[in-house]
Amino acid sequence: MNWGGMGYRGKLDKQLRARELRAEAWTLADIAEELHVAKSSVSLWVRDVDFVPRPRRTGRNRTPNALQRAKADELERCRVDGIKTVGSLSDREFLMAGLALYAGDGAKGDGQVRFANSNDSMVAFYCSWLRTFFEIDESRLRIQLYLHVGLDLDAAISHWSAVTAIPADQFTKPYRAVPDNSIRHSKHVYGCAHVAYSCVHTHRQLMGLMNALLLFVADLPG
Repeated sequence: MNWGGMGYRGKLDKQLRARELRAEAWTLADIAEELHVAKSSVSLWVRDVDFVPRPRRTGRNRTPNALQRAKADELERCRVDGIKTVGSLSDREFLMAGLALYAGDGAKGDGQVRFANSNDSMVAFYCSWLRTFFEIDESRLRIQLYLHVGLDLDAAISHWSAVTAIPADQFTKPYRAVPDNSIRHSKHVYGCAHVAYSCVHTHRQLMGLMNALLLFVADLPG
């Protein structure tokens, strides 16, 4: 296992600054230039920040109403409180958080480490965690996308490649789902990413750690 430094924490200051600038109506390109990071990273960090473009000389007045402002204020307070409460993760805390995440959405069958999610922050967290605590041969990482027919496959590959730092040529044949118009549900524009790493040894290491964590939780009172 690799118990080295954690890149996930090192980006926290830039993430927070990016969110502040976005709230001040900075464009993604301007934030990326200011912080010397990729525009795709900025897009990931600020995707849930309410963005009100600077007013134009023409067009409708899109000023948020009182209810919308109250909601935005509460969301921002909760976000700031969350950051203060969580703070910086120690290596052990990062390990435990990743194990819990994998216990929920990771493959349990022997031989392949596999994690699937449509939330790009979850997938980015998982990939950072996997690379931090296990010796990974980058050339063996694979991604399969679950994407509805009609959505842009090239855009989805570009998006998930930026999120995971896995090259586009390591993406396998996607699964293109046919939409069922009788079912009302939202479609993720970039689909769901299944990140796979075929290594029996790594999977068994991970399962040993995860089972130890779950065993500890099972012994808790109540």
